[in-house]
Amino acid sequence: MFVCKEPTHMRASFDTLFEKVRRILEQDPTSGHIFVFINAKRTLCKCLYYDGTGLVILAKRMEERRKFTQINPRFEGELTLTPAEFSLFFEGANLEKRFIESPPEAKRFLKSRKISTCETSINA
Repeated sequence: MFVCKEPTHMRASFDTLFEKVRRILEQDPTSGHIFVFINAKRTLCKCLYYDGTGLVILAKRMEERRKFTQINPRFEGELTLTPAEFSLFFEGANLEKRFIESPPEAKRFLKSRKISTCETSINA
């Protein structure tokens, strides 16, 4: 799931969101990924998804005095969410620090190491 860092006007519909995915997120809108857009006040959220037969928009308006968490605008990388993080985000959980404090993905960590911890303990 890819998150657009740029605030999105919630009058945007299929074509506008489709173009934002291509232009801003530099992704293929028909890839099957979910693309998340949030308005400037962080009270509305739209998700664009291609299900293989057409585009789907999922929208949510937060209740009074609740807002979607601010995704760290200083994070320079591509903002992606896991399904679990998206679920928390959609329910209103605070993910603001996720892009600062999260540890590296296990796959990247294991690939960067030359030998596994099992081999180290056996050889020691």
